[in-house]
Amino acid sequence: MPIAPTYPGVYIEEIPSGVRTITGVATSIGAFVDYFPAGPMNQAVQILNFASFNKQFGSSDPSGLDARSEASYAIQQFFLNGGTEAYVVRVGSLTANNTPTKAGVSVGDGKGNVVFTIWAQSEGAWGNNLQVEIDFGTSNPAGLFNLTVTELVTVNGATSVAATETYINLVVDSTQPNDVGAVINASSQLISIANEAKGKLPAPTGTSSSASPDLTKLAAGDTMDVYLNGKVVGTLPGLPTTVPTSYLALANWLQSQITQLTGLSNASVSVVGTTSTQVYLVAVAGTANPADYLSFVDGASKLATKLGLVTAVPNVQLYALGGASVQQQLAAGPATGNPPAPAAAQGGDGVWDPVNDATGITKGILGNQLNKTGIYALYDVDLFNLLCLPVTVNLPDVNAATIATAATSLCTERRAFYILDIPQQAANRDNGITPVLDWLGANGNIRSRNSALYFPRIAIPDPLNNYRLRPTPPSGTMAGLYATIDGTRGVWKAPAGTEAVLGGVQQLQYNATNAENGIINPLAINCLRNFPVYGSICWGARTLNGADQMADDYKYIPVRRLALYVEESLYRGTQWVVFEPNDETLWAQIRLNIGSFMQELFRQGAFEGQTPKDAYFVKCDSETTPQDQINLGIVNIVVGFAPLKPAEFVILQLQQMAGQIET
Repeated sequence: MPIAPTYPGVYIEEIPSGVRTITGVATSIGAFVDYFPAGPMNQAVQILNFASFNKQFGSSDPSGLDARSEASYAIQQFFLNGGTEAYVVRVGSLTANNTPTKAGVSVGDGKGNVVFTIWAQSEGAWGNNLQVEIDFGTSNPAGLFNLTVTELVTVNGATSVAATETYINLVVDSTQPNDVGAVINASSQLISIANEAKGKLPAPTGTSSSASPDLTKLAAGDTMDVYLNGKVVGTLPGLPTTVPTSYLALANWLQSQITQLTGLSNASVSVVGTTSTQVYLVAVAGTANPADYLSFVDGASKLATKLGLVTAVPNVQLYALGGASVQQQLAAGPATGNPPAPAAAQGGDGVWDPVNDATGITKGILGNQLNKTGIYALYDVDLFNLLCLPVTVNLPDVNAATIATAATSLCTERRAFYILDIPQQAANRDNGITPVLDWLGANGNIRSRNSALYFPRIAIPDPLNNYRLRPTPPSGTMAGLYATIDGTRGVWKAPAGTEAVLGGVQQLQYNATNAENGIINPLAINCLRNFPVYGSICWGARTLNGADQMADDYKYIPVRRLALYVEESLYRGTQWVVFEPNDETLWAQIRLNIGSFMQELFRQGAFEGQTPKDAYFVKCDSETTPQDQINLGIVNIVVGFAPLKPAEFVILQLQQMAGQIET
């Protein structure tokens, strides 16, 4: 606002320049939707490299790949070929009883009451490898507890710890900041807590003694019987002549004797708590089954009674999510009958079978637009550019076409580009160009200027099959190649030619000839070729609307992607215009800002033409926005550019010079 001078002197007023820099958006952010063995369902998760994908969505195999998931291989290829950012959406079949389920287990208080339920963070059989330990090694064992969750993985028959999380000094009270649900649900990557029973305390894992048993009552020769899952294993020898006088010494003696019994070589007895508060001895079976438990019965000298073990409620050594034999605390005595029914939910991957469950998979991929599931989970993503749905390669023709139609519509709406993988189920479409031509001819309605199709499939080494070659849809590889070309040359350069080498590709499923390439190229099918020296490269740059007969403005991929880039950049860069006074001052600012953006692209070589006037124009004035449009609150901006079209055909003309005759 103008300064209102009130005193004699010098006043300084800062005047805005009217320049609002328009920044170009990213052009090669990938998006993949498919089955994965782990990770959140129907949520778009950002990943920046294949290691982060493996951490979020990978299988137990170190490669991060899953034979059921075409997208896992496509994502690996995306990053291998130059991709730097992608969003991944995990979906499952929507056929009844085929959907993935979460692993869970109920934790009780030892008195028949459920204190809370532990669930795996996401659906899938991976959750069955989670184990939870609860102990009272706190400053207040009567009111606080600790919880440790561990994820185990088995690779080549060897079990190891993949991840572990520890939470200390917890309570079951939603009004407290250290509430078990509030703490774990806010930070855990492995589990979540539900159905809390306020004020109750969970029973610890293992079998606990009474609080601070009186060691002065112990005598040499005291003994007791040891039970595993309610069945006697053996009798401990009597306490030595030098009776242990500390809890630690007693725990060490008990452990040394229990581990000599059959099947209990890995048993442990630990001390929980401190002498200043309450001390417990906790005995754990240490066997392979987390549901196993130890219990104790008095010998003649009543050692179990003196330690408070004879009245203790035996408990599982670990709460195993999804464990088929996981039990709650026993209500009866330690030697009585079998444990009660399981209190666990088995985690499952569901069925992902493109041959026998194509309908369920199609529904899972498509999801629900209103609920933002399936491909529509990408609605929550600010920006993505390259959509890949490699599962279509394994689906029947009708299902693949249905998905392609929805994907094309989504990309058109979001100014993105869809790299289509054609289905192989009805016919081996790697066996020559005829099956591909037939499929595209029967599904011409999927043609779009926002999509492209590549032929044939590629073959890459498969770590899950001794590195034998696996036929793989090319969309992920091409998306990575797009990213490489965008970064080195610009989005206006065609992702094709001798520099468009397909990284990680050992061979192509079909080697097309020049003549065959000449048949499919005019029909907008981009051919992947194998040339001496260069290897496997991309040898086509047309959109699916790029058939010669269609004569579309956006025949070529770089032209269309450049237009999408300009549209999205200007859309975001002109938001400030809304609600500004609609007159010549605003129009001049618009011309200045958009013109600066277009000029920078011209300087980078994005447009055809020797001068800016030949390359682009920006028009916003009283001619584009007459008074009747102003009255409607509308400002019209017209931007034009001369795109660089790829030199698709190079024609060399050779002429033989006739010998010159002097006259």
